[in-house]
Amino acid sequence: MKRLIILALFPLVACGGDMSESAEGPDGTASAAGEAAQTGDGFVVTAGEPFPDVPEEVHLRNVRQLTFEGENAEAYFSPDGTKLIYQRTELEADPDAEGHGGECDRIWTYDLATGEQEMVSTGTGRTTCAYFYPGGDRIIYASTHEVSEQCPAPPDMSRGYVWGLYDSYDLWIADADGSNLQQLTETEGYDAEATISPVGDRMVFTSVRDGDLELYTMNLDGSDVQRITNRPGYDGGAFFSPDGSKIVWRASYPEGDELADYVALLDQGLIRPNALEVYVANADGSDVRQVTDNGAANFGPFWHPDGERIIFSSNMDDPTGREFDLYMIHEDGTGLERVTYTGDFDGFPMFSPDGRYLVWGSNRNPSHEANTNVFIAEWVE
Repeated sequence: MKRLIILALFPLVACGGDMSESAEGPDGTASAAGEAAQTGDGFVVTAGEPFPDVPEEVHLRNVRQLTFEGENAEAYFSPDGTKLIYQRTELEADPDAEGHGGECDRIWTYDLATGEQEMVSTGTGRTTCAYFYPGGDRIIYASTHEVSEQCPAPPDMSRGYVWGLYDSYDLWIADADGSNLQQLTETEGYDAEATISPVGDRMVFTSVRDGDLELYTMNLDGSDVQRITNRPGYDGGAFFSPDGSKIVWRASYPEGDELADYVALLDQGLIRPNALEVYVANADGSDVRQVTDNGAANFGPFWHPDGERIIFSSNMDDPTGREFDLYMIHEDGTGLERVTYTGDFDGFPMFSPDGRYLVWGSNRNPSHEANTNVFIAEWVE
């Protein structure tokens, strides 16, 4: 069964309740709204507002909503677990913004202690897929601003639901506050979706530089680029395992007429996001193994801190393909378990480096139709 990804948020190029209600604390007692979620003696998340726990979501405790305005997704932790970097689109044009006025995605950081948010991209062009360097003092993201300060034109939907693969996307690095911006890739075509190994030796990214959407790795300074996938179709959204020895990613490998359609769209800088499956491999691309095989749209996979399980988003339980929830699965494809049950969209999951928290994007408690915000919760095994 093939299902179409239907998302009213960011294209995955790559990203309600009563707030006064109390949530159960780590010791089983009720903690008042506004108190921080905490596990152990480590860092405490005090930002955001408490959100009522969902009884079926047994792995999530002390849920907090972190963003409330605009469209927000693809939030990823800093190495010390105290900040997030994410992409955000404003609902209304900002008269003080440079270039595009706010209608394009921008890259922001979020302080999980204070709730302070800071835009760290240029404020021009379109940006996506930001990530911290292992030291936490540098960031990487993809941007189109070098080609034009304006937003790229949205994809033509006359071909159906498609994503735009803007050939003006290149990878850029900067200090954590957005200063000292440097261009890392300058190849013709799409370069984006970069993430970095926790070991700090390599990054992985998606590029069309060889004519297809493939995964590549390179050193953190952009040298020693190595292609690690070689199958016709889309490979993207890759992340390293905690020890840096493996990668997990989403992929679509069409055949026959579907492959011809894929190639025709790719020539126009487009992709149709139908069935996506989760794959794992060694960090050099060897020993490729398929994890999911359900014909649904499975995306946003991320490693559990144990390096053996994977959390991801899927519409596998909704015949209409509209509801996305988070699931956990072993890398060998066994032990599938559903994590979220909100009835709308839950995606882009990431564990904090110490495994105490999970952050993700969700349509729960929307301020407008299909509104996506960032949520965080303590993870309970």
